[in-house]
Amino acid sequence: MTGDAPIRVLLVDDEVLVRSGFKALLDAEDGIEVVGEATDGAQAVERTLSTRPDVVLMDIRMPRVDGIEATRKIVTTPGLQHVRILILTTYDTDAYVFGGLEAGASGFLLKDAGPPELLHAIRVVAAGESLLAPRITRRLISQFTAHRKADRAAEERLAVLTEREREVLALVGQGKSNSEIGAELFLSPATARTHVSHAMVKLHARDRAQLVVIAYRTGLVTP
Repeated sequence: MTGDAPIRVLLVDDEVLVRSGFKALLDAEDGIEVVGEATDGAQAVERTLSTRPDVVLMDIRMPRVDGIEATRKIVTTPGLQHVRILILTTYDTDAYVFGGLEAGASGFLLKDAGPPELLHAIRVVAAGESLLAPRITRRLISQFTAHRKADRAAEERLAVLTEREREVLALVGQGKSNSEIGAELFLSPATARTHVSHAMVKLHARDRAQLVVIAYRTGLVTP
């Protein structure tokens, strides 16, 4: 996405009423364009290849291929590196959010979110950021990683980080924004962003969401 071009969105959900509601909302919004719809994960991959959207609004529970597997296929397909996946979750009942982040999703949104939240989420993800609101991140990530043990191989990956970068990574894992990280470590938001970027490069993380996964898998942050 460049300049003043609209954000191109692909809607993926097996419920026609859900897709219709999202489409009506997004079509009425300046700067956002719905370029296609898909009814399951397999079709989502096909439509992503044909429409090349900026953001895929991805349901998790669908027939044939679910949203997590579809996300994994999309982010690993050559030529689709720019596509960002925004996973839809029902919060208390979905035990798949952590898997979605591991698969390469850039964030997740509550399925009952209001229009302002949905529009904000799409713009944030399209801009290359991750949607990991602290109130959602802490509860969900804690729930889905409580049974996991730190991965030793992943722990060794942290050796490439400076002490400051480890501190920043830990705070990213807690769902904190650059401004919050800066305030806690007495850094400017720009400096905090730089440390986050360095950590992403060194750990080969696709985006901020992947840093959260690494922080928990390595035991740097614990539930």
